[in-house]
Amino acid sequence: MNIGHPTLDQLRLFLAVVDEGSFNGAARKLGRAISVISYGVTTLEAQLGVSLFDREGSRKPVLTAAGKAMLAQARAVADQVDALMAGVLSFNQGLEAELGLAVDVMFPTHLMAEVLREFQHEFPTVRLRLHVEALGAIAALVMDRAADLGIGGPELVPLSELERIAIGAVDMIPVAAPAYPLARMDPVPPGEVRKHRQLVLTDRSRLTEGKDFSVFSANTWRLGDLGARHALLREGIGWGSMPAHAVAADLAEGRLVRLAVPEAPGMAYTFHALWRRDCPTGPARAWLLDAFKARLAQCPS
Repeated sequence: MNIGHPTLDQLRLFLAVVDEGSFNGAARKLGRAISVISYGVTTLEAQLGVSLFDREGSRKPVLTAAGKAMLAQARAVADQVDALMAGVLSFNQGLEAELGLAVDVMFPTHLMAEVLREFQHEFPTVRLRLHVEALGAIAALVMDRAADLGIGGPELVPLSELERIAIGAVDMIPVAAPAYPLARMDPVPPGEVRKHRQLVLTDRSRLTEGKDFSVFSANTWRLGDLGARHALLREGIGWGSMPAHAVAADLAEGRLVRLAVPEAPGMAYTFHALWRRDCPTGPARAWLLDAFKARLAQCPS
């Protein structure tokens, strides 16, 4: 009986099971019945003459030695096809008619404004859809195709569907108003920050829902807007970390002070450009990526 050769669809079913960790997860991700996923993988195994998953004694499919050996090749084939289709689509489409852009709230606003002003001049016919969000919401917008390019922060959840390159960083520093109790301690004793209200930027993304990042206090106010957090910090309502460029004037004029917090002395907030692997690279998107990277290089640490 001739059962044919493996198809690209079968390879994608196999990869989805690996990435999601289960047949059920693969079915949800691809929007297909679990019976279709199971049949596709079983047929692939029959065509290859090997078992890809060890299904015995575990509710979670585990890759066999053959499955592990085939995984890298399967990904390479899928990536090459994605690149081929994206290249053809880019060739046929030429300049994008519209472009979705998602930018992290931590990115210097004045630099973003400069980039977008020049973008309008360079690409007057391209309709731009701009989203300004925080944390995992950038990756979520790109994943959902609401944005063609994301300028996001550190990688919070690895996503195999996205390409990601580092383009620069800004410094994050802990600050508070001069009258705030922590501001009168130098240095702040270990564990002291847990007793004081921390103003935390809320992640509204489904990708990282319920997860906390750089939260040290049990007493938190969660804000979805960086400007609101900035205002509350200046009013002495709590302490929190801010991009150094955003509070430089406040520090110079004494409206805020930098805290000597041992748990959070400061950190580099690395920005990444994100896009889907199966999304064609048009001239407008390529220009934006280069422009954001060049502008970020001008931002002092």
